[in-house]
Amino acid sequence: MSKSVINVKDTPHSTCAISSMKSVSSPWPFAQWGMDIVGPLPAAPAQKKFLLVATDYFSKWVEAEAYASIKDKDVTKFVWKNIVCRFGIPQIIIADNGPQFDSIAFRNFCSELNIRNSYSTPRYPQSNGQAEATNKTLINALKKRLEQAKGKWVEELPGVLWAYRTTPGRPTGNTPFALTYGMDAVIPTEIGLPTIRTDAAKQKDANTELGRNLDWADEVRESASIRMADYQQRASAHYNRKVRPRNFKNGTLVLRKVFENTAEVGAGKFQANWEGPYIVSKANGKWSLSFTKARWHSVTQTMECVQFKAVLSVESVHKCK
Repeated sequence: MSKSVINVKDTPHSTCAISSMKSVSSPWPFAQWGMDIVGPLPAAPAQKKFLLVATDYFSKWVEAEAYASIKDKDVTKFVWKNIVCRFGIPQIIIADNGPQFDSIAFRNFCSELNIRNSYSTPRYPQSNGQAEATNKTLINALKKRLEQAKGKWVEELPGVLWAYRTTPGRPTGNTPFALTYGMDAVIPTEIGLPTIRTDAAKQKDANTELGRNLDWADEVRESASIRMADYQQRASAHYNRKVRPRNFKNGTLVLRKVFENTAEVGAGKFQANWEGPYIVSKANGKWSLSFTKARWHSVTQTMECVQFKAVLSVESVHKCK
C-alpha cells in the first residue's frame, strides 16, 4: 500500500526480496561470460590495485588479471587475449554499465565480432550474479592465503585461480577444469601418490585412453548441464517463497533509494534513506521502470524496481527534506 512521503522518507531500506529470482544459463561452454572489476585492493608491486575478472556461465572457468588502473582499452585487450584467443568468440558478455565496459571502443570491438553486450547496474549487481559470486570466492581465497602480507595478492593470484579451477562446484558437480578440457587436472597429490590415471599415462596405448577421455567430456558436460538446471530450479523455488512483489503502474508516485553517489553533500548521518518523489512514466514489467522527476521536467531514466517504493502525495515533500 502507498504511504505518505513524511512517513516513508527516513524509513530503513527493506531487506525483503521484492522480485522473483531469474536464473541465467548458458547454452554451451564459453558462449556467455560475466565480467566485473574488483577493487581497489591493497597496493601491490607496480601499484596494481584492481582485478579484472571474467567467468564462463557454463563451466565456471575464471580468467583474471591485475591492473594499476582499468580502462576500456584494457578490457578490450583482456577479452581478446583471455577469452577470444583461448575459447573462441562468445555469444554474449554481461557486465555493469561502468565506463570501462559501456564505451564506444568496447562496443565497436564487440560489434565487429558479433558479441552481444548485456549490462547490469552497480546498484543492482544481482543481475550479473555469476561475476559477483566469483568475485566473492576469489577475495575470500586471497584473504586466507595472505593473512598479513596484503600487498602480495598479485603473486598469490595464479595459485588461487588454480585452486578455483580444480575444485568441484556445487551447481555442476564437477571442476571448471574438467568441464573445459574434458578431463581432470593432474594435481600435486597424484605425483607423490600415483593413481590409476598417472600409471595409465605410462602405457604405450595412449590412443585408447584419449578416446575414452573424449567420450567422457561430452558425458560430463551433459550431466553438468542437467545438474545445473536442477540446482537453479531448486534455488529459485527456495528464494521465491519469501518474495513480496512490488509492481508499479504508470503515473505512480515513488521514492528512490539513496546511494553513496546520490547522497546530499555534507548530510552525513542525517541523510535521508529515500529521495524524490518521482513519477513512473512507464512500467517495464516486473523488473524495471522508467521515471521522471515529479513537478520538474527532466530526462527519463530506467532502473530496477527494487530501488523504488510507492508513496501517496507530493504535498509534504519539502517539509521533510
